Amino acid sequence: MQGITTLAALVVLGVGTLAATASAAAGSSAGNGSKQGTIVQTAAAAGQFKTLAMLLKRAGLVSSLQKPGPYTVFAPTDASFKKAPKSTLDALLADKAKLRAVLLYHVVPGKLTAARITRLSSVKTATGRRLRTRVSGGNVFVNSAKVTKLDITASNGVIHVINRILVPSA
Repeated sequence: MQGITTLAALVVLGVGTLAATASAAAGSSAGNGSKQGTIVQTAAAAGQFKTLAMLLKRAGLVSSLQKPGPYTVFAPTDASFKKAPKSTLDALLADKAKLRAVLLYHVVPGKLTAARITRLSSVKTATGRRLRTRVSGGNVFVNSAKVTKLDITASNGVIHVINRILVPSA
């Protein structure tokens, strides 16, 4: 895990201008009517998705998630990645195809707000595989991950923060 954290600290999206753009987009969209940032910019500005952002860059998915979309992203926080076994993360870093598959398993084509997700029993991801969705005890779950924050809007979709990494079953 230390390797992931170190790599994340070194890369943090790998593009300094993206972080600056994200901060500007987040600041300008905070209520003055200016255009919101993309999912990538919004996530970068939040500060809690550095590992996810680094992995998106490594997998070559940053430009895809900056397109118009819309997309729904179930975004694990940095704390979520710290909970994952080091061997799992090392295996993903060593296999770009596997990394892309896991990351795209967190992406759903279309904009699914909390109001819509809570009415569904599953959603189809960008990989073509399905995620189970449910509400229990007033909380929303995607597979076994708890959604800790819903409906972070971006210009090209919505982000829902989750407390663990979603890994497709073999």
